[in-house]
Amino acid sequence: MEVDPIQAISAEVESAASSDNIGMFTVKTANRTLEDASRRPDPEPLFHELWYEGEVCCLFSDSNLGKSIYAVQMAEEISLSQNVLLVDCELSDKQFQLRYTDTVTHTLHPFPESLYRAEINPLSLNVNGLEERILKHIETAMLQLHCQVAIIDNLSYLCTDSDKGADAGIFMMKLVNLKKRYGWSILVVAHTPKRSLSSPITQNDLAGSKKLYNFFDSVFAIGKSAKDTRLRYVKQLKVRAGEFRYDSDNVMVYEIVKTDGFVHFAFREFASEFDHLRDRTEEQTSTQEQNVKELLDKRKSYREIAGILGISKSLVGKIAARIKSVSTAPGRDGRDKMDTVDASIFS
Repeated sequence: MEVDPIQAISAEVESAASSDNIGMFTVKTANRTLEDASRRPDPEPLFHELWYEGEVCCLFSDSNLGKSIYAVQMAEEISLSQNVLLVDCELSDKQFQLRYTDTVTHTLHPFPESLYRAEINPLSLNVNGLEERILKHIETAMLQLHCQVAIIDNLSYLCTDSDKGADAGIFMMKLVNLKKRYGWSILVVAHTPKRSLSSPITQNDLAGSKKLYNFFDSVFAIGKSAKDTRLRYVKQLKVRAGEFRYDSDNVMVYEIVKTDGFVHFAFREFASEFDHLRDRTEEQTSTQEQNVKELLDKRKSYREIAGILGISKSLVGKIAARIKSVSTAPGRDGRDKMDTVDASIFS
C-alpha cells in the first residue's frame, strides 16, 4: 500500500500535539487514540495472514522439519516488493549455496536483489554481551540497507537464556522497542522440544519461557504429518492484526520439494490438524477430556480452551457435551443434573 509521507508526518505531528507525556507514558483520551490511529494505514499481511506489517512474529517447530526453509521462502516472497534482511545463524554460506543449487544442472537459484543475507563473522564473535551486540548490529544493518523487514534464524543466538523468565522479558522488550521505534516487522525462528505426533501443537510447545510467547504479536508453527513423513503442516497459534484462518480445523499442508535449485514448501491442501496426528491412545484421550473439564471448571470459554490446548473449538464442544452427558446421566450419585461442571458454561 502506498502511503503519502506528508499525510503520515502530519498525522504524527497532530498526534503528538494532542497528547500528554507523563513520565514514560504518552497519554490521550480513548477517542483521540482512535482518531489518531485511524489516520495511519492499516497493516498489510506480509505472508498469507500469518505475519503482518509492524509485528514481532515467531515461527517455531521441532528440529529438521524445515523451518529455516520456510523462513527463506517467506523472505524471498516478501523481498519481491521490498528490502528484507535475513539473519542466518544456522547455515554457513557454503551450506546455503548447496541447499539452493540444482543438483543436476548445478544452476544457482536466483533470489531477488532486495533479499540480503547476513551471517555472523566468526572473527568478530565475542561471548561477552553477545545478545546486545547482535541486536545492535541488526539495527545498524537494517538502517544501512533500508530494510523494514527482518527474519532472524534463530532465537537461541539472540537470547541464550530464553528459558529464564526475567531474561526473556528483557530481551523481548528490546525487540519490541526496535519495532516501535522504526515500525519494523521482525520474524524470529525458534525451536520446540521433541513432541509427540499424537498431540496437537500448542503455545506450550515453544521452547523456553512463556514470557516469550506473551510478547509476540503473532505466532505460528510447523508440524510433521504422522500420515506421511514427507508432509508438513502450518498452524496459527496467535493472531492480533488479522483473524485465525489456519487453526486446528484449517491447517496448511505442504510437501518439501526442490525445483530448479529452489527447495521450498509446496502447498498441497487445507486440512484438519487431526488428520495428520498419530492415533491417540485411550489414556491420552482421557487426559485431554480431563484437561477440558478442569478448564471448564475455571469458567474458561470454548475459544479460550481451544487456544490453551491447541485443539479446535468444535472439538472442545464435543468433549464438553460428552462431559455433560456423563454428569447428567440418571442414577449418577442419585442426581439428574450436572454436579462438577457449571451448566451455564455450555450455553
